[in-house]
Amino acid sequence: MISPDSITVFGADWCRDCVRTKAQLDGLGVTYTYVDLVAEPAAADVARDISGRTNIPVVVYPDSTHHVEPSNADVDAKLRELALI
Repeated sequence: MISPDSITVFGADWCRDCVRTKAQLDGLGVTYTYVDLVAEPAAADVARDISGRTNIPVVVYPDSTHHVEPSNADVDAKLRELALI
């Protein structure tokens, strides 16, 4: 489910923060794997194990760090740190 070489986003289409984060990544041309927690409810346990929270989106980066409900600025800064943009 999580690839060490890419970004994974756990979210749901009803979540405005998830939609915003996906739109940001799409707009920047960043490749990521999207795990739809509605279609794959068991993945919610994985996201919770990673973040320790039930909030979404959970964005997991190639360096194994993560953000929960990140702002666009948080995502942008991390992508720059990892030289992904």
